Amino acid sequence: MKKTINEKQFIQAFDQMGRGNQFSEEALKELFDYLSEIENDSGEEIELDVVALCCEFVEYDSLKECVNEEGISLDEDEEVTFETLSQHINVIAELSSGGVLVCVN
Repeated sequence: MKKTINEKQFIQAFDQMGRGNQFSEEALKELFDYLSEIENDSGEEIELDVVALCCEFVEYDSLKECVNEEGISLDEDEEVTFETLSQHINVIAELSSGGVLVCVN
């Protein structure tokens, strides 16, 4: 049995699972859009598994934090930008806060 949910219900599902602080609201909205796009492109529905999403996606406060935490090696003269980061990891969205949402699997 499947249930279609909207963005608000998606965000509430994280709160209900005790994972409301795992991502900012902006990151959750970006994640919802990303997953919705995958569904539309593939024609297959995605089952909502909050815990699995928390393991597969990570929000970092900054691009530099992402580089450091993910152990990404950059050349000495290479600047940390959204484009540079995207060459090393699956970046889902750059956030207005200066943070970034990435897929780590």
